Amino acid sequence: MISKKKKAAKPIDPLVAKLAARIRQLRKEKGYTSYEDFANDHDVPRAQYGRYEKGQNMRYTSLVKVAKLFNMTLSEFFKEEK
Repeated sequence: MISKKKKAAKPIDPLVAKLAARIRQLRKEKGYTSYEDFANDHDVPRAQYGRYEKGQNMRYTSLVKVAKLFNMTLSEFFKEEK
């Protein structure tokens, strides 16, 4: 029997973790408790959106897509609350 070992998860970069938290926060501010419901309502593959909220697959093009989902510019997306 061949044993398959799980790959250890790479530690997430603190800045990427902050982006993921921002995406999750924006979804909740829109009134969605479930990322699946948000993804379905916005015609985004559920698994892909879930990766955004986990800080995975965070490329520039992904950030542009996420900002558009929330009807925001990238400047608005990255604006820090005081």
